[in-house]
Amino acid sequence: MRDHPIPPVTEPLQYRAIGLFRGTYRPESLNCFTRGHLVDEKGEEVEAVVLGRVITLMKRHLSMENPHLWVVYPRSRDSDNLHLQISGIWEPSTLKSDEEGNTSSKGQDKTSELDSDEVKEGDNYFSIRGELVYTKPESNDLVVKVRQRLRSSSSKPLPFKLRLKGSIPLENLRHFVSLDVRRNGQFLILEDYEVLDPIPTRGGKSKSKNLSSKYRK
Repeated sequence: MRDHPIPPVTEPLQYRAIGLFRGTYRPESLNCFTRGHLVDEKGEEVEAVVLGRVITLMKRHLSMENPHLWVVYPRSRDSDNLHLQISGIWEPSTLKSDEEGNTSSKGQDKTSELDSDEVKEGDNYFSIRGELVYTKPESNDLVVKVRQRLRSSSSKPLPFKLRLKGSIPLENLRHFVSLDVRRNGQFLILEDYEVLDPIPTRGGKSKSKNLSSKYRK
């Protein structure tokens, strides 16, 4: 079992948009389980869909009346509402595999360290990595373009844009950025960011090389 619900970055300029949401899932109806809302402890509802590979897990192993820590992919459907795709759940105390249950006592001691249902970043944390295509510091508006990973079994995926709240200087426009973000209601709020490299122009060249700067809010 992995020791964190968000996998580590494996490439310097790896695009991604993934995060965590603690709450309950409420389907739209009995006949439409895959569409509904995630509801947090404050009663805030965020529109959500369940990806296919998670449906069986949810129906067989989870109490849907209780809150869980969901692994989600964020999307911006419009300027006022967040949309989440449920891709998994982080709950080692519930979802231990049979293999882990049959390990030796030494192995159990090691595994027990990874059995916490909490994560160090806390609830509502998101990791966003992509191209900064819009920034307006005076209004705290950001837009990041994220390119999805190619899959051999499907057609070429289209990039998507995420709307965020936060301030990044204008000179970092068209740069690849790595963002630590926190959900607050319907908004994703910037906490920390790192500027990695300029995005190459159509001619394949960038304005500078090996540019890496880290900023803390």
